[in-house]
Amino acid sequence: MKGLIYFVAFFLLIIGAFGIARSKDLVHAVVCLSVAQAGTYVLLLAVGYQHHASPPVFGSPASRPTRDVVDPLVQAMALTDIVVSATVTALLLAISIQIAKRNHSVDPDELNAVEG
Repeated sequence: MKGLIYFVAFFLLIIGAFGIARSKDLVHAVVCLSVAQAGTYVLLLAVGYQHHASPPVFGSPASRPTRDVVDPLVQAMALTDIVVSATVTALLLAISIQIAKRNHSVDPDELNAVEG
């Protein structure tokens, strides 16, 4: 089962990268980047998954766990990845809007003289 999860993560990453490479629209490229980043979420959660493990909550006062627990570090990394992905997507969409306003096109092939 764990191999299937890694396959899904790799598949999402490859589909997103292929979509970015074949994109003829800036908004489509941003959406494909979001799909590729979803592959990283799946990969991070697959790395931290343990079968029959409990949540990493130990109570008060803190005591050593008596059984396996899920690694909270990869959960925190996945949440950080989601926040960074949302920020990057918003920034890229804002840049796409500005390019569309200035050049009247969102086709990357027509944007040959774009300067900063």
